[in-house]
Amino acid sequence: MKKLNGIIPVNIPKISSYEKKLVNECLRTNWISSEGKFVNLFEKNFSSFNKRKFGIAVSSGTAALEIAVKSLNLKKNSEVLIPSFSIISTANAVVKNNLKPVLIDCDLYTWNINVDEAIKKITKKTKAIIITHIYGLPVDLDKILRIAKKKNIKIIEDAAEVIGLKYKNKICGSFGDLSIFSFYANKHITTGEGGMICTNDKKLFKKCKSLRNLSFSNSVYNRFNHDDIGWNYRMTNLQAALGCGQLKNINWIVRRKREIGLRYYNKLKNCKNLILQKNITPYSKNIYWVFGVVLKNNLLSKRDKIMKTLSKNKIGTRPFFYPMNKQKIFKRMKVFKKINMPISEYISRNGFYLPSGLGLKNIEIDRVVKILLKIVS
Repeated sequence: MKKLNGIIPVNIPKISSYEKKLVNECLRTNWISSEGKFVNLFEKNFSSFNKRKFGIAVSSGTAALEIAVKSLNLKKNSEVLIPSFSIISTANAVVKNNLKPVLIDCDLYTWNINVDEAIKKITKKTKAIIITHIYGLPVDLDKILRIAKKKNIKIIEDAAEVIGLKYKNKICGSFGDLSIFSFYANKHITTGEGGMICTNDKKLFKKCKSLRNLSFSNSVYNRFNHDDIGWNYRMTNLQAALGCGQLKNINWIVRRKREIGLRYYNKLKNCKNLILQKNITPYSKNIYWVFGVVLKNNLLSKRDKIMKTLSKNKIGTRPFFYPMNKQKIFKRMKVFKKINMPISEYISRNGFYLPSGLGLKNIEIDRVVKILLKIVS
């Protein structure tokens, strides 16, 4: 993605000559579909990086969530705790599997689930929790993992936005029964579109691998007699080749993402009209998938106007996730009762994120900050 007419877009991925070489190898040898050496290699390398035994490459992070939830084989209408502030894919994966999503509000300064609230909402019907690390900062995991283990509640760790981040010196994506990742163009590493499921459980690994490939029969001669309702959620060899190349640079990517986030943070932290996500906590440092700001004081409900002004100044932005309890589709389906998620609703209504891609230059960050401060101050 190239910059056009001086515009600073929200994301520019970083693709090196090495990644192009691997993709060209697929084209040269005609191994372009889901068959080919790079899919297995990417699964092996990525799961190893995340300290997991098994990896299942899929077509998107959304696909990874749907497969992961279904692989747990939970009874219909079992409760699954999920964040109210997240991409809709989280709730979709629960609803599509005939389960009941139970919403957890977020914290004002981490934007992650309020762990104490999550624990209070655990009931006898709670069979799983999707723990989603938001925008580059992880959930404080210890307490909720301890309760889940005690009550035999399954954990799906959504590490889509924190690839390469550590929680208390242990890599995010290595916790819980399953972990899922996204490789969309704006993620820390990209395959264009794509995702991954990782686990240490061989039974779950086999089930996920089957579900991503239409649950074909294991018998060569009875291949088209399927044993479950699966999906064609495979990753192509082309995508996996790109992923293999990207993974080689993960340490630089993490370092550069932190540099970008820290530059924004230090220049904006004293602005009285903005709330910023925490830069550092006792358990982790923010990896800044994106750099977000939340408006406060006299700027409340002026987000769209400010985003338009930034756009006029050739600066790309994106609004925050929309809270699950306010989603039009879920209102029509009556998925949630009339409930309030005050923090999720507040940051969603007043939050947006700034250009944060790996192709961003320091001089561009400084320009964004200068114009933003002029608008909000």
